[in-house]
Amino acid sequence: MQIDIEAAKKQICRLVVEDMDFEREMTEEEIYEAIDNALMRFEDRDNLSLTDELILRNEAYNSLRKYDVIQEYLDDEEVTEIMINGEKDIFIEKRGVIEKSKKVFESKEKLEDVIQAMVAGCNRAVNEASPIQDARLSNGERVNIVLSPIAINGPIVTIRRFPNDPITMERLVEYGSISEEASDFLKRLVESKYNIFISGGTGTGKTTFLNALSQYIPKEERIITIEDSAELQLLEAENIVRLETRNAVSDECTNITIRDLIKSALRMRPDRVIVGEVRGAEAVDMLQAMNTGHDGSLSTGHGNSAKDMISRLETMVLGGMDIPLYAIRGQIAGAIDIFVHLGRLRNRKRVVLQICEVEGFIDGEVKLRTLYEWDKDELKKINDLYNSKKLKDWESFNGLS
Repeated sequence: MQIDIEAAKKQICRLVVEDMDFEREMTEEEIYEAIDNALMRFEDRDNLSLTDELILRNEAYNSLRKYDVIQEYLDDEEVTEIMINGEKDIFIEKRGVIEKSKKVFESKEKLEDVIQAMVAGCNRAVNEASPIQDARLSNGERVNIVLSPIAINGPIVTIRRFPNDPITMERLVEYGSISEEASDFLKRLVESKYNIFISGGTGTGKTTFLNALSQYIPKEERIITIEDSAELQLLEAENIVRLETRNAVSDECTNITIRDLIKSALRMRPDRVIVGEVRGAEAVDMLQAMNTGHDGSLSTGHGNSAKDMISRLETMVLGGMDIPLYAIRGQIAGAIDIFVHLGRLRNRKRVVLQICEVEGFIDGEVKLRTLYEWDKDELKKINDLYNSKKLKDWESFNGLS
């Protein structure tokens, strides 16, 4: 006789809840013991195989203590994205391919319970009054949540997973995402404190690439990271301060924005400031930080090309400060030294499409000079670095020239 695992899970969970002591926090061992006791009382236990029992045991625990039906995807290192479109439609990205899951949440209420557990873990709140929220899970997964009335087809949750073993630049070279020559070039630029901005579309690996670049920052330097939801993993850093924005969850709390954090970071004696992603008016403060002696700073943003990223930065700055466009372009040209643009090929492979330097502010425009460009199946060198003073000074100081 075939057992309906989903129906069986509901019955097991109901039996466990009947026996739970809600006056205290139960340990993991106690939860599993309660599940085992419920399995012993399960009316169709004789029809369960050993495999069925193990599946029920794990799924019941995930439902009671973790994130229910999506927990197995959070535990699967090959899953990079989990997309929940209401309680009945779950999609996952695995090895670059998106597929629909056979799993569903038992009800809209159960999905909403999982959502509340997610935001509670990072002291955030999401509800009908504030239906859009970003959060992160305990292992660093980035979560975006949209509820009704904004989301028409039920609660929408998008979870971006990051590898437990962060990808290094050496591995990106092995994957063919960047050439060894370009990797060595960027290493020298990071060490000699060029300001680098990483651009690309959604899912192109901007955060992964920023993490990989950060391994070249000298260990003795003090780094301040600023993010909406903390997800950077700077493995080599020792003197590091990690800051994260906060949304007001009550009248007693105030919003803490990226702009607020950048201003505070400049008082923390940073050698470098790393802004996880700029999306709006905080671009003003990011550029000012780079323009006021904090060389070697890094940031990322959404753009279709390096040139398009400049236009987007102009728009962001105009949203935060009413100044002439030529002044904004002068700020960008003075702040950012290098743009690294990432993209995905037709086969879904993530690669560095372009490395450009900001040659200067010429004839009222921010002029870019392409140094490396993706051609067919490899990243090819196009030009030598023009603004090489920082690099030459660093090489001279370290006896390399």
